[in-house]
Amino acid sequence: MRERRCISTGTSGPESDLIRFVSDPDGNVVVDVAAKLPGRGAWVSAERKMLELAISKGKLARALKGSIVPADLIETVEAMLAKRALSLLGLARKGGALSTGMDAVRIALKAERPAWRIEAADGADDGRGKLDRLAKAAWGDISVAGCFSAADIGQAVGRDSVVHAVLAKGSQARAFGDVMHRLSGFRIIDPKATAGEGG
Repeated sequence: MRERRCISTGTSGPESDLIRFVSDPDGNVVVDVAAKLPGRGAWVSAERKMLELAISKGKLARALKGSIVPADLIETVEAMLAKRALSLLGLARKGGALSTGMDAVRIALKAERPAWRIEAADGADDGRGKLDRLAKAAWGDISVAGCFSAADIGQAVGRDSVVHAVLAKGSQARAFGDVMHRLSGFRIIDPKATAGEGG
């Protein structure tokens, strides 16, 4: 993976650890989550404090030739990363790599180790706890994405709501993991586990 230099720290790292920004035709700074927009880009480590530093010290504006930094840029970055992660779950569902629902998740967990477990932030603790115990007994620690609502997950995969899901290993899981890694610099990925409520 190519390395890029963070304008906040001056250090280089893999693209998966940074976020790219470009200037639009009107001279406004925009986030380029997929790193595909044309033009000169500026890279910042995928951490809220690093982006705050790049903005407050004027480093981001200077790197993009005096472009205007929107007041809500940090919130926009977090929202776009979350949207990208959810869209990848939708693609995984279409490709057969995502199992949803308590029964399907139980079967999937018994069959093979998944790349990720998806647990709705607003799901009931008892259902989550049962799957925590099952997953830990079968496979040990498995990464959990627990920062999306059941409605958001459901909308991403074409259902009303989804509380429990597992993402099988593969290209979609790797892409999802990259996005979640960057999103973790802006929000807690599994609040229930952090609070000691999950597994």
